[in-house]
Amino acid sequence: MLKHLSIQNFVIVDRMALEFSPGFTVLTGETGAGKSILIDALSLVLGERGDANQIRQGCERAEISALFDIRTLTELSAWLNEQDLQSDTDDCLLRRILDSSGRSRAFINGHAATLQQLRSAGEYLVAIHSQHAHQLLLQKDAQRELLDAFAHCRELAQDVKTAYKSWQNLQRQRIACEQQLSDILDKREQLVWQIGELSDLNVSCAEWESLQTDHHRLSHLAGLVEATESAIDALSENETAVFGRINTVKSQLQQVAEYDVQLQTMIGLLESAQIQVQESIYELRHYRQQLDLDPQSLQEIEQRIAAIHHLARRYRVQPEELPDFLEKLMAQRDALDHAGNLDQLTEQEHAALQAYQTQARKLSAKRAKAAKEMSQAVTESMQILAMTGGIFSVTLTALEQSGVNGLEQVEFQVAAHKSLPLKPLAKVASGGELSRISLALQVIASSSGMAPTLIFDEVDVGIGGRVAEIVGQLLRRLGHTRQVLCITHLPQVAATGDHHWQVMKSGAEGGRQINSQIKVLDVSARIEEIARMLGGVTITDATRRHAAEMLHGNTEPTEEK
Repeated sequence: MLKHLSIQNFVIVDRMALEFSPGFTVLTGETGAGKSILIDALSLVLGERGDANQIRQGCERAEISALFDIRTLTELSAWLNEQDLQSDTDDCLLRRILDSSGRSRAFINGHAATLQQLRSAGEYLVAIHSQHAHQLLLQKDAQRELLDAFAHCRELAQDVKTAYKSWQNLQRQRIACEQQLSDILDKREQLVWQIGELSDLNVSCAEWESLQTDHHRLSHLAGLVEATESAIDALSENETAVFGRINTVKSQLQQVAEYDVQLQTMIGLLESAQIQVQESIYELRHYRQQLDLDPQSLQEIEQRIAAIHHLARRYRVQPEELPDFLEKLMAQRDALDHAGNLDQLTEQEHAALQAYQTQARKLSAKRAKAAKEMSQAVTESMQILAMTGGIFSVTLTALEQSGVNGLEQVEFQVAAHKSLPLKPLAKVASGGELSRISLALQVIASSSGMAPTLIFDEVDVGIGGRVAEIVGQLLRRLGHTRQVLCITHLPQVAATGDHHWQVMKSGAEGGRQINSQIKVLDVSARIEEIARMLGGVTITDATRRHAAEMLHGNTEPTEEK
């Protein structure tokens, strides 16, 4: 459950730190005092999108943190471990920082997190029911989603949707394959011919570089031979050859070296030079022999280069790009082989259809069971919400063609009396009836959900009198097993709370900024606040006595027969 909520510099809240208790807590206050800001702040820390306009005027950033007790939420603990977001305690701390540029940072248990991770964690922790839920209730998509939530099969419904899309995608591929099979075969034949031509050439990037190098060398063969022979002659074969002259100089120095030992150093250098020259002569002679090995090499290389240039021009690529171009053509051929394999696509389509139908039938079975349970529960709630004799039904109608959301259409139907036929909710329910049915659905769906904390934001709009008192008792009863928070303008609902908070607004005088605060009310303060809700501007002693009677006379509701 929610244990602590801290809000700083958010809208009209300067600083607010709230400690939460189990049971049913009501929040009341004047219109505009900031009651919904609490919901907005909690929504932000649970992963909803935020913007810079939510930062308090004159502040650089807003910060919200929420601490939850998760000792009983084993699935959330497992998810946190999988995401490496676990804590060393039995608590889970969510934190959100929003700066003036509109950027935000999120943290779970001190670890940096994404908004999607905040939303995923929030689904385990809190369920928020807005005051507009009864309007959404008229939409068939919302009706289906509410039934799936009640049946605990939202993940299965998503699996059905994914399977349907996969099946439809393969179906489109198969139809396109049938329509384009002739074109595909022609294109494939052309690719096979082009691949064969390039494969026969069998050129690689390494070979092309080698051909360029060899061609450049062989094109200057005469100059290379002349330079090599001249070098060999200068080093070892003519009368003034370098090797012989070095030997002569060395011999001369050796003859006089006995007169000065320093000459031994020069003699050593000359011996090294003589060795280097000798090795150069050997290498030059070996290189010269290679130049004479294959006189046909230049012609063969030029023919190979010409063949490569010919195909490069045909396919409008550079010669060095031919190997990559061949791989590209082979990939296109493989793709066409897959696209053109009608039998394989047909088999895949059939398998995808079978997978979809298997998942969809599981979903249908869960929906059918949940539809009966929800119909009965809402019908029972209608009897105590001043709709005696009314019947609610979740109707499942088989679709002629399978759809992305399953094999049936979900529709909520209602009858004012059991003697009247059921009709779609949107056509027969008045505004007040719709509000009551919506509230009953939300309470019932919440009682079957996994979130331990439930927040109702003015969901009691459109009701009053004894019905409002019954609604309060329903929420209080729900608070026996869940932590329930309800923002309300109805004194009958406020009087049923286990705890009562009053939202107040201060400031706007003497240049001070408006600030929203929350005060925990004791019994006497609760009587005063409920009297205000009953009597408006003028609060009399009679109003206070009425408020006290409402507060102290709370009892569990009984079903009307």
